Amino acid sequence: MGDINKFTGLFFGSFNPIHIGHMMLAEYMVEFTQLDELWFVISPHNPLKEKNTLLNDYNRFEMVQAAIGTDNRFRVSDVEFHLPRPSYTIDTLTYLSEKYPERSFMLIGGTDNLRSFHKWKNYQEILNHYKLLLYPRHGSEDHPLTKHQSVEIIEAPRLEISSSFIRGAIKSKRSVRYFLPEPVFRLIDKYGYYL
Repeated sequence: MGDINKFTGLFFGSFNPIHIGHMMLAEYMVEFTQLDELWFVISPHNPLKEKNTLLNDYNRFEMVQAAIGTDNRFRVSDVEFHLPRPSYTIDTLTYLSEKYPERSFMLIGGTDNLRSFHKWKNYQEILNHYKLLLYPRHGSEDHPLTKHQSVEIIEAPRLEISSSFIRGAIKSKRSVRYFLPEPVFRLIDKYGYYL
């Protein structure tokens, strides 16, 4: 039967760095939803954002690759590194859908994305053609779009860890080794990232 209509979740993020919260959510999504596979789509530098805290694209790619290891439920994608900037989700979705017609792509994110969703480029087109698998984030669970037919709320366990917390802890020389997948911790330690 091959890959026909393989349900593939797209987890967009800067993953700066990827941490156990990301990995737990990714695993929950492939084990407890209809997804067959999940791709971590790394966002390139946003030219409008301060760059100084964002590790370069390929260092973040390498960390996600290290976090996944040989787990074939997951894949890391640098697709947005090669698309025009700034990258818009709809353009990435269109590109991937054309390149992998045998896959059904779904978007993974938090309900907090809904607050600004109406400002996304062609957001209506995203809702018309793609399913959104959203996990509840505090204070945004009652957004009207949570009732949209393309939106499914996934009651994944909440782990309130942020990459900015981890970067801050590393900068102030505190240990965060159990907040990170072991191979990611080793890379950060080896190269002195975020110090």
